[in-house]
Amino acid sequence: MTTSTTGKAPDTRGLAGQTVGETAICAVTQTQLIYRGYEIADLAAHATFEEVAYLLLVGQKPSAAEIARFRDELVAARAIPEPVKRVIREIVAANRDTHPMSVVRTAVSTLSHVDPETEDNSPPAEMRKARRLLAQIPTIIGYHQMTLDGKSPVEPDPSLGHAANLLWCMTGTKPSELHAKVLDVSLILYAEHDFNASTFACRVIASTEADMHSAVCGGIGALKGPLHGGANEMAMEMLKEIERDTRGGSISVEAWMRRAFEEKRKLMGFGHRVYRNGDHRAGILRGWGLKIAEAQGPEAQKWFALGDKVQEIMLREKNIHPNVDFPCGTTYFVMGLPVPQYTPVFVASRVSGWCAHIMEQHANNRIIRPLAEYAGPSLREWAAT
Repeated sequence: MTTSTTGKAPDTRGLAGQTVGETAICAVTQTQLIYRGYEIADLAAHATFEEVAYLLLVGQKPSAAEIARFRDELVAARAIPEPVKRVIREIVAANRDTHPMSVVRTAVSTLSHVDPETEDNSPPAEMRKARRLLAQIPTIIGYHQMTLDGKSPVEPDPSLGHAANLLWCMTGTKPSELHAKVLDVSLILYAEHDFNASTFACRVIASTEADMHSAVCGGIGALKGPLHGGANEMAMEMLKEIERDTRGGSISVEAWMRRAFEEKRKLMGFGHRVYRNGDHRAGILRGWGLKIAEAQGPEAQKWFALGDKVQEIMLREKNIHPNVDFPCGTTYFVMGLPVPQYTPVFVASRVSGWCAHIMEQHANNRIIRPLAEYAGPSLREWAAT
């Protein structure tokens, strides 16, 4: 094992610092996040999520005719079959507290039983399956939330774009142009991030030549964890706790943070395995979220002010920057999205990247099977007493 300049072996747990493959889909560096050659700030400012999904899945920027056809294909595929609706209703009836990510995982697994091309890993079939998953997951999320709320789920609206339709399916109310735009930008920011935990899980599963639905279910399972996708939920719950504890001035935010540091509490939404000088996506999403807060007034703005204070303390005391999950928490909160649905909304975006990676893995496959360094007992005899 190679040692570092300090004489100690590097900590490679979690494959830290290890290059385990190559991809043409995404590049993540200290200074840039690039989707197939396009930088994330450029995409967030000038593209729609549908265009970014096309870019990731197909590999090139779509022409006007290509994106029009792609949008039509997504709209046509949005409806979910009755077996999936029934499973969601039965889950809610059995346990309303089931985490929405578990519901999405089960719903996608159920889709595999009714998709006629589930077992077909050919490139044309996989592209069609990717479009269907991209189109159906927002409907699944909306159907679940409306069922939880005791409302009659609505059918997808063909007049709405991907982000706006997701909000419509979740609420039964047509979103404002600003809300739709902010969610669209957040979906762009979350769409892809090279070999992150969930994408790598998808690729490991795909490398066994398993089908796309199986691989996506694995990605959903990985994304559920609070150290990955669930961090946006935990970041908002942390801010709600800070707001509650500091309300009325009984304790300051500074004191709350000092206590958290002393208790060695993990503060969600901060730090990143790759980015050491800040997540490029965080400032973009904070700016858009603040537009919504400013439009709503002081009650919404207070969450961003609190978030800014927490960020300031973290940077000053720990030199740790926020990642995109931190502003996501406050942005989705002022938009009125239920906190438990934050990570499923992440799925509605990241499935585009997952499917691109699954197809890339299948196109040039070798089963992913790393070695392990054994750290157990030395050889011994079973019969010895």
